[in-house]
Amino acid sequence: MEGGISKPDKTEFTECWRTSWKTPYIMRLALSAGIGGLLFGYDTGVISGALLYIRDDFKSVDRQTWLQETIVSMAVAGAIIGAAVGGWMNDKYGRKKSILLADLLFFCGAIVMCVAPAPWMIIIGRVLVGLGVGMASMTAPLYISEASPARIRGALVSTNGLLITGGQFLAYLINLAFTKAPRTWRWMLGIAGVPALVQFFLMLTLPESPRWLYRNDKVKEARAILEKIYPPNEVEEEIKALQSSIEAEKAEEGSIGDGFFSKLKSAWGNVVVRRGLYAGITVQVAQQFVGINTVMYYSPTIVQLAGFASNKTALALSLITSGLNAVGSIVSMFFVDRFGRRRLMIISMFGIIICLIALSVMFHETSVHAPPVSSLESLHFGRNSTCSSFLQAPEISSWNCMSCLKASSDCAFCANGDNKYHPGACLAITDAIRGSCRKERRTWYTQGCPTKFGIFAVLLLGLYIISYSPGMGTVPWIVNSEIYPLRYRGLGGGIAAVSNWVSNLIVSETFLTLTEALGSSGTFLLFAGFSFLGLVAIFFLVPETKGLQFEEVERMLEKGFKPNICCCNKPADEEDTK
Repeated sequence: MEGGISKPDKTEFTECWRTSWKTPYIMRLALSAGIGGLLFGYDTGVISGALLYIRDDFKSVDRQTWLQETIVSMAVAGAIIGAAVGGWMNDKYGRKKSILLADLLFFCGAIVMCVAPAPWMIIIGRVLVGLGVGMASMTAPLYISEASPARIRGALVSTNGLLITGGQFLAYLINLAFTKAPRTWRWMLGIAGVPALVQFFLMLTLPESPRWLYRNDKVKEARAILEKIYPPNEVEEEIKALQSSIEAEKAEEGSIGDGFFSKLKSAWGNVVVRRGLYAGITVQVAQQFVGINTVMYYSPTIVQLAGFASNKTALALSLITSGLNAVGSIVSMFFVDRFGRRRLMIISMFGIIICLIALSVMFHETSVHAPPVSSLESLHFGRNSTCSSFLQAPEISSWNCMSCLKASSDCAFCANGDNKYHPGACLAITDAIRGSCRKERRTWYTQGCPTKFGIFAVLLLGLYIISYSPGMGTVPWIVNSEIYPLRYRGLGGGIAAVSNWVSNLIVSETFLTLTEALGSSGTFLLFAGFSFLGLVAIFFLVPETKGLQFEEVERMLEKGFKPNICCCNKPADEEDTK
């Protein structure tokens, strides 16, 4: 039952299929708990499409960037608290009760958002959902790993990761399905309550983790569950292994101390753990500061910035990013043990940097080649319909669509009726004026401008995801499961996970503000700069753990890691001879 979560290989997936076919109870346990991963992915992905329609319903949200960012990022803030509380609940009350509580939070949050009469109530619902996400993100894989046979544990835990990316893809499909339905965003957000309810009732029929039961002196109950999971000839061996593991764990906890701060002080005083934290925190912060969750949370908005005004078109094109992210998770399983963790991350970072710089150039070209604003076109809808900032500007001859949109949150661009790339109108944002624009079969732009470069920007977003997902998308979590000594693995992994969520919160809370201040081009260039810093940090601080036993990783960190230009570690005996 010990040894961490190993990364599965091809053989393990084959063995997983055979074992699950013989013992369906194992797959029932894994899939029931894995619904938490599906909810995790769905609730982090669904807001990207729902936000488009929330902006339409609530003018305060449409005109205030900070309110849009808060609606998106409050789920992340809740997840930070949920992860911290979830760790305590897992130990105190068990994995099963933690998952049940996460389901209740998911369900209540979905209902609150579904019926929300105002933006503040959506924010409360997002916090509730975030609490559930934080608890599910750490409890679901833990429950699966502790209720799975050791030989197929990695493969079963990987199903949770697949369900997360699958949940994000499902969110985009659901968003697209409800674009024409009345109360669009309410359906999008509220439907998350259904799988939460399904998982709640499924978990009521399932047992507690055998490891937690044994640790809490419920030996008979733990044995009964293990008898359902393992063949009769393996049960006794697993009981002995479990007993030995827990006794060793309790002995280590006794030497370190029970309090959090005493454990933290002991961990920081240990050179191996300290160097492990340098590596673990580096990869988790780098994962977020490449800007991935700006794409996952704001993908339809970015597509609109690239010139696709229609909400439905933006959602349809956003399916590319979520779909590629799910595919990338599968690709990672087959290459991470072949190429190594460090090398895969460095290759991934190079691809990310190139794509971000290319996106910056593309959005710059989009801005420069935006259609001009015509006084004649603007006055065509009446002087009172023209944007006041345009009327008061001293040099209107230099204005284009982008100038109009940046001038004020009250300005929109109504494309030319004959050709959207020809000079158009800069109008005030009201429902009546928008209706007048669309009545003449013109396109109404509030986020981006008509451009021939838009499809290239979408393709670059796809390349960015292809570069990110197999490397920086999955490898940081693998590194953090391997880099710490056993007695500090929970603490080290928890600190690194919190650094990930905090970085996620910073990025998601500032993205729209950055696009207003720096423009889309400047924002992507800034993320390219952060990515370069992350690449340098990974090169100097993160060792290769491919194929190493936990004890070998510990010895390597104790000696000190020296970066190698070929992205692999120097053999210990080679270093000793120098």
